[in-house]
This record gives sequence, C-alpha cells and structure tokens, in this order.
Amino acid sequence: MRAVLAALLANLGIAAVKFAAFLLTGSASMLAESVHSVADTGNELLLIIGRGRADRPRSDEHPFGYGRERYFYAFVVAVMLFTVGAAFSIFDGIQKILRPGEVHDAGVALGVLGIAAVLETFSLRTGISEANQVRGERTWPTFIRRAKAPELPVVLLEDMAALIGLAFAFTGVSLAWITHHGQWDGAGSLAIGVLLATAAAILAVETKSLLIGESASAEVERQIVAAIEDGPELERVIHLRTVHMGPDSLLVAAKIAVRSTDSAAQVTAGIDAAEHRVRTAVPIAETIYLEPDLYRPARSDQADPSIRAVLRGRHLRPARDSRFPRSPGPPAAGKPAPGSG
Repeated sequence: MRAVLAALLANLGIAAVKFAAFLLTGSASMLAESVHSVADTGNELLLIIGRGRADRPRSDEHPFGYGRERYFYAFVVAVMLFTVGAAFSIFDGIQKILRPGEVHDAGVALGVLGIAAVLETFSLRTGISEANQVRGERTWPTFIRRAKAPELPVVLLEDMAALIGLAFAFTGVSLAWITHHGQWDGAGSLAIGVLLATAAAILAVETKSLLIGESASAEVERQIVAAIEDGPELERVIHLRTVHMGPDSLLVAAKIAVRSTDSAAQVTAGIDAAEHRVRTAVPIAETIYLEPDLYRPARSDQADPSIRAVLRGRHLRPARDSRFPRSPGPPAAGKPAPGSG
C-alpha cells in the first residue's frame, strides 16, 4: 500500500499545480494532464477503498469472503481511466486541432511539467521498489500479467503512462510555443488520450481475468502437489483445481488417489495430514477440498486442465526428488501413468 499512498499524494499535488498552470496558459495539453492527474488521484482512492472492503469477514451471502472486491475496484479504475482520462483528452485534443488557440506563458507550463515529472518519478520509484520485493525473477511484463494483487500493476502502469504523457505534453506545448501553431498543443492532448486509452485497455484485460478467476501460479501448484504427495498416506494427486478468491486467499480442490485397502479412518487421517502440509507450504490456501478416489489410469485425459496442472506441478519439482522427475517419462515399473479417476 506504500506505493498507492505515494501515488495518491503525488497525483493530488500534481493535479492542483497542473490545473493552475492550465488557467494561466490555456494549454489543451495542460488541461489533458490536469484531468489525467485528477483521474489518477481518484484511482488511488478507489484502490484504497477496495483494499479496505476486501478485508471484511466472511458472511452467509459471501462464504468465501470479499477478497475479489480488490479486483472489482481495479476494474473500475480501468473504466475511469478510459472514460475520464482518455475520452476527455481525445475530445479536447480534436477540438483544439480543429479550432486552435494561442498558448500563453508557455514557460509556466513547461516548468510545471518539469515539477510534475520529478514527483511522478518519485512515485514510480516507490512502486518499483515495492514491486521488486515480490517480483522475483519475473520480467516486468510478466509481473504485470501474472500478479494476483492488482494495486502494484495499476500504480506502475499509471505512473509509466503519466511520465510518457508528460513527455507528450512537453512536446506539444514546446512546439506550439516555437511555431505559434496551436494545433501542436491539441496534438499533445490527443496523444495523451491515446496513451491513456491503451493503459486502460491493458488494465481492463488483466483485471477482467482476475475477476473471472485465475488459478495459482505454476510454482504454487508445484508446492501444492508436492505437499499432498510427500506424505505416505496418499498415492498421488489425480486432479488439481485452484482459484484465487482474492490476492491473499486461494481455494484448492483436488481429487486424490487412496489405497483400496485403507479404512475410512485411515483415509480421513491421510486427508487431514495432507491438508496440514498444504497449508504449511502455501499459507494463502485458506479453503481446501480433497476428494478421495481410486486411481484409474484408463480414464486419463491429458487435455483436461486439472490433470495438466498436476503434471505441470510434478514437472517443476526438483530433480533430487526421484519419485517425480523434472520431465514426464515412461511410468516406473508397477506405477501407472498419470491419469484421471
């Protein structure tokens, strides 16, 4: 949340200064940037509200909790960025291109843009620092696509779009000042609008995927499969399905193979032990459903995503674990191939 608060404070101050500069200069690019910063300020407030509402306890109506409210508010951010920021900037830019006006006191506008660039850089630096703590070895595009908590990707995209938008505004105002053609100022506003529409589209696609329900990462799937199969009580995982109920809440549903000779008490004890191992390995696995079954390799369908999740989890296990090699090969003697029960 530190990155969100830093972005909120930065955008609040930037919006006020930009709007004052617009009143002095009449620049379309400055107006577009003012609206952009106002939209960003509202976006950070929405993220904070979503974070707070997601922490509410479970209820009869929402037995899995409210974790996905964070995804909903992030999607609202994408809609707001498009409607308030992009649509207005594009409309104003087209208007100023068709009916250009003179830019007054361009030096004031350029100075304000420089100050805004410094503040936005500070906000982006805070976001990058916080993201690096959880990004690991992933590239930035992969981190933005795969992150389960929406706040950091939203702030990073907003700050990057803001810095690029400032460059567009600086170019538009400078060219309008130098050439005395106000169309350049309108072109700067138009470019900012297209930039914001692009950022909004990326956010909408990613948050829509989270709203629908995304599975755990491949590494978390590996940890779950390993935790279940590392005990002596159960034979193997047959099916595995996971879904994020929120960034910090994971639902795990698996069909597990038990021995036909085990008693009901032995099966129950084995399931309890496996659930404990999963929660130890993956603390966010708040809800776990393990269904016992007999393993029937003839029913194997490797096109089934729930079976592919198991195979993927075994494939990623360390090579020193001789029970599950890193790459699938022929089944060991007396061991059937992975399949479905």
